[in-house]
Amino acid sequence: MFNNNVFSEPFGETTDVEIWLSRAGLKFEDLGNDVTSILIRKQWREYQAAVQRCCATLHQPPERVQLSGVYQKLRIPSSKATIENCFS
Repeated sequence: MFNNNVFSEPFGETTDVEIWLSRAGLKFEDLGNDVTSILIRKQWREYQAAVQRCCATLHQPPERVQLSGVYQKLRIPSSKATIENCFS
C-alpha cells in the first residue's frame, strides 16, 4: 500500500549538525578550514539561531517547526558549488 506521508525533503528542523549536513549530502568530516567550510559553519550558526527563535516563539520542539521565508535558505547547507559560484 502507498504511504501518503512520505516527504520528498526533510520536514522539521534539527539541532543535530550531522542531520543538517546530511541534507546536502555532506558529513562533518568533510569540513576543513577552507573558505567553503567556514561559510557552512557560519550558516549552521545562523540556522541554529533561527531555529531557537522559532521554537521559542511557537513553543514547539525543532522537529515540529519548519523554517520558511527568508530563513528557508538556511535549512539545507549551501553546497560547495553554490558557495564557489558566489565568489565567481
